[in-house]
Amino acid sequence: AGEQKETLGYYEGVADVYDDVAHLSFRIQYVDEVEARRGFVRLLGLQPHSRVLELACGTGRDSKIIAGELDATGQLYLQDISPAMLLQSRRKLSGVAVPVEFVVGNACFLPFPDRYFDAVFSFGGLGVFGDIAKSLKEVVRVSKVGAKVVAGDESMPPWLYETEYGKVLLNNNPLFKKAIPFEQIPVEAREVVVRWVVGGVYYLIEFVVGEGEPKADFDLEIPGKRGGTLRTRYYGGLEGVTPEAKQLAQRAREASGKSMHRWLDDVVREAAKRELNSPRGGDEKGDHDGE
Repeated sequence: AGEQKETLGYYEGVADVYDDVAHLSFRIQYVDEVEARRGFVRLLGLQPHSRVLELACGTGRDSKIIAGELDATGQLYLQDISPAMLLQSRRKLSGVAVPVEFVVGNACFLPFPDRYFDAVFSFGGLGVFGDIAKSLKEVVRVSKVGAKVVAGDESMPPWLYETEYGKVLLNNNPLFKKAIPFEQIPVEAREVVVRWVVGGVYYLIEFVVGEGEPKADFDLEIPGKRGGTLRTRYYGGLEGVTPEAKQLAQRAREASGKSMHRWLDDVVREAAKRELNSPRGGDEKGDHDGE
């Protein structure tokens, strides 16, 4: 909470002069800011009717470009923690065709229903979110399945740390030392692409929102001597046997012509049925190991 208050205080204090210096991050890198930002927005694959959310929109430098991709049938929601920054973006977006809603709030607690947006964008704020993992989970929650998410911020790759280029930039902005939040990317992320942009010291995470964990056929029979499936190999482990018993099993498996999975599964099933059908099978005395 303290860190978020500090972030809020900073942006409230710089809102009136933010646009006077924001372009320098691009100009220092010999990058055309408008063209670069247009490229970021193009990754969203927007349609004129898309419903889009931009988090940490700031003074609207990307918002104006997003608005230009939409028409009166679309919707654009701009969120920021700083009312003063949102006021600047409101002025910048005056007269755009798309309906725009301005939302003051924390990216960790988005006031939108589930599966509401066609796309979510954020550039330049992710690194100072109070809880990046929670924010990205919220992004997934409010995004439709199949929605596109593009988010990024400062992060210098480690191979540049000891270069003059890296040292000079880090001396000016310690946020370049922040790591890309790979571990915070949600499990619902599909077709994930991570790239460095703007001189290689900013990153963009791009993904399509899926549903739950990825799906795979863990029951596909695997050919060969070992056999089985990924599921049986993971869940089907039993107590170990002696080396002698293992050798006997391998010889018996080879003689049967079956895979080791199939041979073991058949042998265990048959032995278990015999045991359960024997006079002792109904004995419920339990396991007395260690008594």
